[in-house]
Amino acid sequence: MGKLEEKVAIITGGGSGIGAAIARQFCSEGASVHLLDLNIDNARSLSIELSKKGMSCVAHECDVSNQPEVAKTFAKIFESNPVGILVNNAGIGFIGSCEQTTEEDLDRLYQVNIKGVYNCLYALIPHFKQFGGGVILNMASVAASVGLPDRFAYSMTKGAVLTMTYSIAVDYLDDNIRCNSISPARVHTPFVDAYLAKNYPGSEALEMARLSRTQPIGRMARPEEVAQLATYLCSDEAAFITGTDYPIDGGFLKLAHRLPLKDS
Repeated sequence: MGKLEEKVAIITGGGSGIGAAIARQFCSEGASVHLLDLNIDNARSLSIELSKKGMSCVAHECDVSNQPEVAKTFAKIFESNPVGILVNNAGIGFIGSCEQTTEEDLDRLYQVNIKGVYNCLYALIPHFKQFGGGVILNMASVAASVGLPDRFAYSMTKGAVLTMTYSIAVDYLDDNIRCNSISPARVHTPFVDAYLAKNYPGSEALEMARLSRTQPIGRMARPEEVAQLATYLCSDEAAFITGTDYPIDGGFLKLAHRLPLKDS
């Protein structure tokens, strides 16, 4: 028996990166997974890959910033079996200080990173209450807890995700709904590789090494490591855990004082 046997899970932004790693891990532990992603090609590709291995994984095209679309997608999923797990993973990044952040930039990040999380919570919590509870896992960031250069808008949105986690946990204790969050530091995903190729052509390896050194442990996290933590927090093994944020950061939040003042 896997840790998530007979569980039904919704993972937003599940077609690539951390979301895809969580989907693979959940399926391997026996869960039936529904992937929500704006990039339906990525989600379908992963769904086909996992289905060929005998796992249960269905892809849904969904813009989490659109409340009617979220409600319609969730209602369709509810027709099959009661959902027991929600992973709010969908999110977008942005680099820039306050002066470098336009109103359009701010609105775009709010729509996905904050409203997108709210829309999924709003659609699922009544369902959880109807069927006796459930587990929510929100993807926050170390940017929610410390000041990072040029992350004004992104940090704001992840701070909101963190405080939404605490609010949901306390408001729905009596409904048997647990809510926690994970705060990763840098994670080596295809997004990172694409970013390096675009902004540091010919110097990708050097920049990758520099970014890796910003974690005291000396490397970026692997998506699979985040997925393993997510699996534990969404399993019955974590039944006594709610209202808690879990950094997975290679020591970034507590050991950053160990880093050199300048990159060598």
